[in-house]
Amino acid sequence: MNIPTMAPAAILRPTPQTLELAGCWTARGIADIGGLKRQLKSPPLIAGATADGSGIEALDSAGAWVLHKLLHRPPGEAGALAVAGLRPEFAQLLAAVALRVADQANHPTPAALPPPGLPARVGASTAAAFEQAVALLGFVGECAVAFAASVAHPARIRWRPILYNIRVAGFDALPIVGLLSFLLGIVVAYQGAGQLRQYGANIFVADLVGLSMLREFAPLITAIIIAGRSGSAYAAQIGTMAVTEEIDAMRTLGIAPLELLVLPKIIALLLVLPLLTVYADVLGVFGGMIMASAQLGVGFPEFLDRFVKAVSVTDYLIGVCKAPVFAGIIALVGCFQGFQTKGGADSVGRQTTRSVVQAIFLVIVADALFSIAFSALDL
Repeated sequence: MNIPTMAPAAILRPTPQTLELAGCWTARGIADIGGLKRQLKSPPLIAGATADGSGIEALDSAGAWVLHKLLHRPPGEAGALAVAGLRPEFAQLLAAVALRVADQANHPTPAALPPPGLPARVGASTAAAFEQAVALLGFVGECAVAFAASVAHPARIRWRPILYNIRVAGFDALPIVGLLSFLLGIVVAYQGAGQLRQYGANIFVADLVGLSMLREFAPLITAIIIAGRSGSAYAAQIGTMAVTEEIDAMRTLGIAPLELLVLPKIIALLLVLPLLTVYADVLGVFGGMIMASAQLGVGFPEFLDRFVKAVSVTDYLIGVCKAPVFAGIIALVGCFQGFQTKGGADSVGRQTTRSVVQAIFLVIVADALFSIAFSALDL
């Protein structure tokens, strides 16, 4: 029988007990699997049927798999149907497929494991948090080593990135920090006005506004604003550079990423956050003065006279001294999460979110530890 070159796969039935396999048994030639099944079933095979594979022109792994499935246990037959007349290379491929199918039958795919329970999920989250903490601690150590090397060799300090970050993280943040601090001072004075008026203690609004703003609210609200504004920007910038392999290119050129990307941000934030805290102190107290004058009849001279008596230099310095610690936390967490970015754009967004959440959380924890320490020291 003459078979056209590269003809589609076909099963011919010269007699009820004879099969002739013909055509191209490849991924393209066996598109009509339903037709092959019908050719195999009608008419039914009788006992002792044989299959002749000498007419197969081409055979690949897909065709061998289909051929094995069709002839392994035909309808009405108890056992497999052997194929004779195959080319040696086709016979080897069919035997390999048959061996693979048998191996899969002997080793079935294990059933899907049930979802982990609550203790397993808590344990996995705890382990992941511990790994993150250890990695962050290692990053802090690397930054400390890089900073020490820069101090030992001042020529390596990159002043232009430092000045740029001072402008972006400091000067450009003045409007939002000033507005929120001013409004916070108004809110504190307004909330305390009702209670102070009941006892005729209107003048003590200066104590309330001064101590709360200088010791707690001004440094804390400034750090939270900078964490959401600059910390997220640090993570997004470094994360984007990691995704686009710019950081790898810097290392290839012999440029230390920590010295170029991290240290300027840390140094700039250490300089500007205390200044922003002082700025927030002034506007927060000014907002409290306006509300005290409007609600309690306490004029500016009386407010300032009581303010200097109620608030000491120690109270002012306590708030300012918190700022460098908060600045270090924000810059380190933002840069660390940026370097943890892997994959694509979705990873950049995920690490940016983590940087903001972790920075604000750690800032609040640090503020709580400061309160405990100052209370123990009677400050």
